[in-house]
Amino acid sequence: MSAELGLDAPRLDPERTPLADEVTDLGSGEERVLHEGARYPVVGAEVELGDGVAWREWTRHPGAVGIVATRPAEPPEDLEVFCVRQYRHPVRATAWEVPAGLLDVPGEPMLTAAARELAEEAALTADTWSTLADYHTTPGGSAEAIRVFWARDVHDVAEDDFGREGEEADMTGHWVRLADLLDAVHAGRVHNPSTVIGALALDRVLHRGASARPADAPFELGPVDHR
Repeated sequence: MSAELGLDAPRLDPERTPLADEVTDLGSGEERVLHEGARYPVVGAEVELGDGVAWREWTRHPGAVGIVATRPAEPPEDLEVFCVRQYRHPVRATAWEVPAGLLDVPGEPMLTAAARELAEEAALTADTWSTLADYHTTPGGSAEAIRVFWARDVHDVAEDDFGREGEEADMTGHWVRLADLLDAVHAGRVHNPSTVIGALALDRVLHRGASARPADAPFELGPVDHR
C-alpha cells in the first residue's frame, strides 16, 4: 500500500495546506458535444491524468440555487422550513425538497435567481438573505454546482400569477419544523441534496456556533460558465 494511503497517510496541517477545493483544469483538448439533451448536453474531452491521457464524459450544467426559507415556530426557539413535494422521474419518487431552480437566465446573479425561484415555487419573498452552503452534486459526472441560500423575514408575494407546468403543476407546499426535517434527514427518509445539506448547515448555524456567509459571498468553484 502507498505510504500516503491508509493509516500511514499524513495528517493535514491546515496552516500549510488549506482545506479548500482548488480550481484546476487538466483538459488537454476541446470539449465535444456527444448528445444534445432536452435540457442538458453530454460532452466529452481528453484529460491529462497521472498515468496518461484519459477520455471523460459528463453532463454540462448551468448551475442551480436552493432556498431554505424559514419562519418562526412555536416554541420560538425552533424554526419552520418551507418545503415542497414534487415528483422526480429519474429516481421514481415524490420527494420533499426546498425550493430550487436552474441558473437558466443569462447573466442573472445567483441571489436574483434564488429570489425568483422562491417566488415561483413558494409564492414567498424574503427581506434577509444569507449563504448556507455551496456544493457540487456529482463532480465525477456532472458540472452542476449549487448554492443553498437561507431566506428569512418572509412574506407572501403580492400576486401569485406564476404558470406552473410539468412537475410543478402538481407540486404542494408545506411548512415543516426544522427539528422534524432533521429527524427525517438522519433517518434516511429525505434525500434531496439541497434539502439535506441546507437543513444540516442551518442546524449548525443555529445551534453549533457557525456563521452563515453573506448572500453575495464568492463562489470560486461555482458553475463553470459563470466563473
